[in-house]
Amino acid sequence: MKIDSHVHLWQFDPVREAWILPTMGVIRRDFLPADLTATLTAAGISGCVLVQTDQSEEATVQLIDWAAGQPLIRGVVGWVDLRAGNLPDRLEHYGRHGIVRGFRHLLQSEDEAFMLLPDFQRGIETLARYNYPYDLLIYPNQLPPARELASRVPQQRFVVNHLAKPYIKSHQIELWEKDIRLLAQHDNVWCKLSGMATEADWLHWQETDLRPYLDAVLEAFGTHRVMFGSDWPVMLLAAEYPRWLKALETYLQGFTDNEKAMIWGGNATDFYGLS
Repeated sequence: MKIDSHVHLWQFDPVREAWILPTMGVIRRDFLPADLTATLTAAGISGCVLVQTDQSEEATVQLIDWAAGQPLIRGVVGWVDLRAGNLPDRLEHYGRHGIVRGFRHLLQSEDEAFMLLPDFQRGIETLARYNYPYDLLIYPNQLPPARELASRVPQQRFVVNHLAKPYIKSHQIELWEKDIRLLAQHDNVWCKLSGMATEADWLHWQETDLRPYLDAVLEAFGTHRVMFGSDWPVMLLAAEYPRWLKALETYLQGFTDNEKAMIWGGNATDFYGLS
């Protein structure tokens, strides 16, 4: 069973999706449930987790609507204002939508101090009380405050998106590796094996470029706290879906069947409480 822990959908709007530059023509269009289903079915994927890209509750509602009647979408990671005074009410509301399995904020767009602000930390503590996991979308320079946040709220489950976007293209690894290993010492933190090709040279990356970063994450988190993800369709900037699958399958050849089962789907199922 393969569960893709990280996919996106959007109806392209050049203002809302301003991050999709004109040079990114391959993803500068709509990606809707039918496109996702076709891609996952062709690749033999059993299910996926649909993750937010727009920071509004309207966008979260859209994800819930898109997931309806789509058996391959096993869970939704939406957005909610963690600093809002009515956060408990909003979480109770989303609790009535069984498909909502977690939340995310685009922390990569914030400064390093943002996630340690008292009102944001209170929001994370509230998430923990409602048993919602949290996706950490961060850059390497944000790994130290993420480690501090994980330490302050040990009851909250976190998952790092895209290995914290290491500088694979320039082969920089030392500082990122030190910080990712320190973060992994907190057993309430997981990591997604996703989004790697887009951090490498889009046109010329090879599987060998990714291996040192995969080695570091597997050694740091172990096979029980990492999960397969693709970051489709963003990944199309650097690779078609089958190529990423093949790269990860090649890397995992030496692992046991049980370890592979956890990485490909078991860990994501447990982390998000997927049915």
